[in-house]
Amino acid sequence: MLKRKYAQSRYFEDFTVGETFYIPSRTIGDAEVTAFRTASGDTHPLHYDTEFARERGFPTVMAHPFQLLLYTTPGASDFSYMIEDTLISFIGQSSKFIKQVFRGDSLYPELKVKALEPQTAGGLVTLASTVVNQRAELCLEGEMRFLIRQRPPGAD
Repeated sequence: MLKRKYAQSRYFEDFTVGETFYIPSRTIGDAEVTAFRTASGDTHPLHYDTEFARERGFPTVMAHPFQLLLYTTPGASDFSYMIEDTLISFIGQSSKFIKQVFRGDSLYPELKVKALEPQTAGGLVTLASTVVNQRAELCLEGEMRFLIRQRPPGAD
């Protein structure tokens, strides 16, 4: 049997508003730009051609906004391990791209419990997602919503 990182998944009632889940930082380099280009199929030169970007007034290649969004994936944090047995459904995601990100920028993603709403079939956990750069400038903000099982009666 595989040993899991967490002995037991958390139920809806185990989460608290303001609880934070950190995601490791990363710096946008050629490998990240190339990997996203390959996975997405987006071949616009603004995202991979430095001279093209400079000719349009940008300092270098711009990271695709969806690339930023990928850096907020809950699977990169402890959150996904905490709900592996109690997740009912990933309900949705929304985000705003606030500031452009360029090759060489270092990014610091974070997820934080924004709201907890009991539902009939479980509880709705809303996570606020943010990404800031090395200058502490907000680059992305959004939210994700998950339906999580409530603790069964008599379970401790």
